[in-house]
Amino acid sequence: MVEVRRVTLPGIGVMHSFATVDGVELAVVAHRTGSSDLVARHGRGDRHAVTLRLDEDEARTLAELLGGTRVVESIAELDDLPGLPIDWFAIDEHDAIVDRPIGVVPAVDGVALVALVRGDHAHPSPNGDFVVRAGDTIVAAGPAQGIDALFRAVRHGDGLAVRPAERPDESPDA
Repeated sequence: MVEVRRVTLPGIGVMHSFATVDGVELAVVAHRTGSSDLVARHGRGDRHAVTLRLDEDEARTLAELLGGTRVVESIAELDDLPGLPIDWFAIDEHDAIVDRPIGVVPAVDGVALVALVRGDHAHPSPNGDFVVRAGDTIVAAGPAQGIDALFRAVRHGDGLAVRPAERPDESPDA
């Protein structure tokens, strides 16, 4: 029988994970916001992790396709800061923010960038010049709609600022 680990992520949700016979760690993070992350990584490092964000319907459909039992948990029972959602977003190599400073992310009313996690090290309240890399995780706190807007900017580039050094015609190597 496969051993499934359950970890409560205060302010975020619950993570269930297990290792396959091929050494791949599969994890499902059920967020308080209703979305889920499906994470697959080979070995212990996050460098080659693949993360898919699924909404509630997509997660339910995937569970049905796999034919497994659905684990239902009350997110309300999690340790939480009342009225202050906290969520996190794993950065993959195709996200708009990759190799750009965190300061280009637009300010979203009521949302705070709490930390950037790289490997096993958290960088609380990173300054605007901190460059985001694939494999990093951004942690934010604030209203759910604001966090979603922030994560759309990070993933798709919605509202990302262009700093003078980033303009194509003003390359520092020119």
